[in-house]
Amino acid sequence: MPTAARDRLIAAAERLFYAEGIRAVGVERLLAESGVGRASFYRHFPGKDDLVVTVLGERLARWRADLAAAVDARGGGVPAVFDALADQLAEPGFRGCAAINAMVEAADPDSAAHRVAADHKTMLAAYLGGLAGDEELGEQLVILVDGVIVTALRDRTGAPARRAAAIAARLTR
Repeated sequence: MPTAARDRLIAAAERLFYAEGIRAVGVERLLAESGVGRASFYRHFPGKDDLVVTVLGERLARWRADLAAAVDARGGGVPAVFDALADQLAEPGFRGCAAINAMVEAADPDSAAHRVAADHKTMLAAYLGGLAGDEELGEQLVILVDGVIVTALRDRTGAPARRAAAIAARLTR
């Protein structure tokens, strides 16, 4: 059952992990930022890794749901995915894909955080494949999405997503 302390821990962890990186944020910082005591932290999470998995799983599930809603609001279809991404990429504080960032930090593919991030990419491919009506094309479109996100870190605009929308439109004809 969620508690205020647990919710504060998750909120602080999500904000800090995304802004600064998982490894850069220690338990002491999480406790200070969330206002949660050490005993309460360990009552909710056996350790930081468990908090990371919870935060990452919740964030990525919310991201997929938000993306689907944004695509639906734009009338659906694969090009709408990239139109929706264009808006996200231009937001202040954009630091890339939380899944990619987590996989880089948790380089061990057997780690729980890496598995959560990899599962997210699998679910994204299935979603994109469903939109495209082609499972293999869904896998290819994830590569395009990932490229857009990484390129946007350099450009700091939504332009890479708009260019990718044109590519996606050609691929899905």
